[in-house]
Amino acid sequence: MGISYPASAARAADVPAVKAGAAYVVDSDGTIHFRKRETRRVPVASLVKVMTAYVVLREGRLNEAITVTAADTKHATSNGATTAGLRKGERLTARDLLYGLMLPSGADAANALARKYGPGKTAFVAKMNRAARSLGLADTRYTNPDGLPTPANGGYSTAVDQVTLAQRALTDPTFRAVVGSQVHKVAKSALHRAHTWRNSNKLLDRSDGVLGVKTGYTNAAQYCLLFAGERNGRLVVGALLHDGDERRFTTAAQLLDYAGEQMAAG
Repeated sequence: MGISYPASAARAADVPAVKAGAAYVVDSDGTIHFRKRETRRVPVASLVKVMTAYVVLREGRLNEAITVTAADTKHATSNGATTAGLRKGERLTARDLLYGLMLPSGADAANALARKYGPGKTAFVAKMNRAARSLGLADTRYTNPDGLPTPANGGYSTAVDQVTLAQRALTDPTFRAVVGSQVHKVAKSALHRAHTWRNSNKLLDRSDGVLGVKTGYTNAAQYCLLFAGERNGRLVVGALLHDGDERRFTTAAQLLDYAGEQMAAG
């Protein structure tokens, strides 16, 4: 599907060049500012963790302590995944584990949360897929809570479905606080060691008004970015799938500004 923009859009030459395999950008008034293969089903790597966070937040027990197991840490290290640096025996709150899930994209945190709130990964993935259906994400299916290649590349989704999910997730103030944080520190206690988690989303310090949301990478998905920002009093949410590493951040910043320019043009 080709590019579509508002009737008041400027010349096509002003539209940012988007080399991502799929993309979609829409504002809170429903105006679509960019679209490119937005309904194509593809792996989305760690963008899967947005749904993991969404399901955990619906459980509503964020101050509950969760004990990290050897299986949680092994899951991340044995799969060569990004981790939150958790260690067996630590007890952290679900709230802190959400930061470990979303900022450094910890597969160990994902495993711990899914194990707790499934309970067990199989039951948790079923909850993810039920949530996807309830949100109308007809072209989304999850096979794990972290987007890792096994099994089946973490499932599949589309740019438009990912944007729809982010729009809903961003209505939760805790989710907004987590994904909008550049750094989250957990002080050492009798239950756990100290942790400092830094957000992998470089867009946060490269563009004004950015609210998050999530980065991702696997060989199958390539580099992905789900992003959100405020422009002209509206929330703009976008997705870039199968893109380049640094390019996704540059492109997202350009798309946010482009959307703002279209709104200003009326």
